[in-house]
Amino acid sequence: MLANPAPLSELRNARRSICQREWLWALLLIALVFAAYARVFNAGFIWDDDSHLTQNPCVVGPLGLKDIWTSTRAVYYPLVLTTFWILHKLVGLSPSPYHILNVLMHAGSAVLLWRVLQQLNVRGAWLGAALWALHPVMMQSVAWVTELKNTQSCLFYLLSIFWFLHWESCGRRPMGDARASHSEAATGKRGEGMKFEAAEIDDPGRWWRFRWALLFFVMAILSKPSTVMLPAVLALCIWWRRGRIQWRYIVVFVPFMLISALASAWTIWEQKIHAAASGAEWPQSWPERLIIAGRATWFYLGKLVWPHPLIFIYPRWKINSSQLIAYLPLLAALAGLAVLWLTRGKWKRPVSFAVAYYVISLFPVLGFFSVYFFRYSFVSDHFQYLASMGPLALAGAGITEGIAVIGWKQFLQPVACGILLLLLGALTWRQSVIYTDLVTLYQDTLRKNPACWMVHNNLGTEFLRKGLTDKALIHFQKSLEIKPDHVEALANIGNVFLRQGRIDEAIVQYNKALEIAPDYASVHTNLGTALLDKGEVSESIEHYLKALQFRPDLAEAHHNLGCARAQQGKTEEAVRHYQKALEIKPSYPEAHYNLALALVLLGRRDEAAEHLTEALRIKPDYTEAKRELQMLGMPVSK
Repeated sequence: MLANPAPLSELRNARRSICQREWLWALLLIALVFAAYARVFNAGFIWDDDSHLTQNPCVVGPLGLKDIWTSTRAVYYPLVLTTFWILHKLVGLSPSPYHILNVLMHAGSAVLLWRVLQQLNVRGAWLGAALWALHPVMMQSVAWVTELKNTQSCLFYLLSIFWFLHWESCGRRPMGDARASHSEAATGKRGEGMKFEAAEIDDPGRWWRFRWALLFFVMAILSKPSTVMLPAVLALCIWWRRGRIQWRYIVVFVPFMLISALASAWTIWEQKIHAAASGAEWPQSWPERLIIAGRATWFYLGKLVWPHPLIFIYPRWKINSSQLIAYLPLLAALAGLAVLWLTRGKWKRPVSFAVAYYVISLFPVLGFFSVYFFRYSFVSDHFQYLASMGPLALAGAGITEGIAVIGWKQFLQPVACGILLLLLGALTWRQSVIYTDLVTLYQDTLRKNPACWMVHNNLGTEFLRKGLTDKALIHFQKSLEIKPDHVEALANIGNVFLRQGRIDEAIVQYNKALEIAPDYASVHTNLGTALLDKGEVSESIEHYLKALQFRPDLAEAHHNLGCARAQQGKTEEAVRHYQKALEIKPSYPEAHYNLALALVLLGRRDEAAEHLTEALRIKPDYTEAKRELQMLGMPVSK
């Protein structure tokens, strides 16, 4: 029994050596990701980070985990909001930790992608994962804090695939000498070309791996529902491994498909009802949707091949289903699939796998279902975060295979791959600068897409927030010129006029906006403020009440209604509305200040001092709050 100890010792040493090398490759991949995305750590919050994080009452306000998991406030990604909630409790609203977390999630996904590709015996697995990790198209998903939806869901998505493949491997017994198979694993071949018996291996822990796969799929779905295509991806993996999908796997896929179906139905309902992705801005007929799908398929592939220009908001295509030429991209895609089906060759199977994965993963965002973002553009870089893994893994395999055919593998492979990865890393590094802050991002978008009415409006909002009313007005007017029925631009022009003291002109703009959207709560609130400034208190109260009728959780409407009641001398009622505003939005310095003034009138000086102190904590340069606190005889902290 002890006649041959040397081979066992050699096998242990080989395994140890492989493990050490794999750890080094994993650390190198993580280091490359951190180097490429280093500038993201100093970036700020952008676009809708306020509604999802910085001003989300479930994260920073009076609501919390209960509302995240039991109400529609979480929309359809409660696990991401839970992550935000936990991180906010730990670090507050400093942007850096959120960006670091996003980069960590992306780096972790890159390592997992490498491991999954290894499980599938894909050549150049590490290179394919590195190409995906460093490609500049991924920048939008990693640099945009809200797109933790992408990076977190991707991590769980890949974990689900990893454990599913691990479970499936345990059900296959390799034919022939077991020592030979271990030897192949030790040399990095990982059983390529091996044959397997149909019999299952009796492994007590096997079904635990399946349960892990199912659990991580649920976590991926709860992070972002675009991962609903995972059951089809798992079926594709089985086809890749076994050459066909046996009937007994259908039963295995049932729980995955049920979860996917429920999540899909919920997401479609959310987009139509909660996100309001329906109406005049989503009028596409089925021929138009087919045209969009064809163009989007090639658009995303083109950005992987040639990532220039990359735009935060791409121009929205004008679709004309009466023009035959509009169907060419779709026909070209179908022709490509037909060629794959009819041809034979060594390259067919990997290309078929990559193409199938790419199309399956893109399916939810190809235009067959209405998505709110389609209001601005039919395509976006973050839409192909998952789908891009297929083509880039194929590219990694193709490069590895091509270098092996050419020869000089020991010299050519590290040099060629190193240059390629450095180039992609440099492009990603350069792309990261546009995510520094909102103004930089919007100005870059307008340089590349000057007709983007939404960005003109949002850039104007940033200038207005900074007090640059003239610059703001230019962008609001440009937005309205591009899109004459843009309610937000009309309302914002009114906001500029109100800020400039042109109250009557502001009222005209607000009324124009309400003619288009009578239920726009924010416009009712601002119109009420304009009327209050004119001294028309009763009329202003009518509009505040209308605003609260449409949006009971609008803190500004409660605050302004409190101001109106205070002017009427109804101090106790004013206090109730200020308090309601602070329940909804605790970090509202003006509400703390005005509540303090009302409390002083009611003789509740200690409570007033507390709210003035809180107003100063939120807004340290709040001069009026400092003065009132000093008048109360309270110390003002420096």
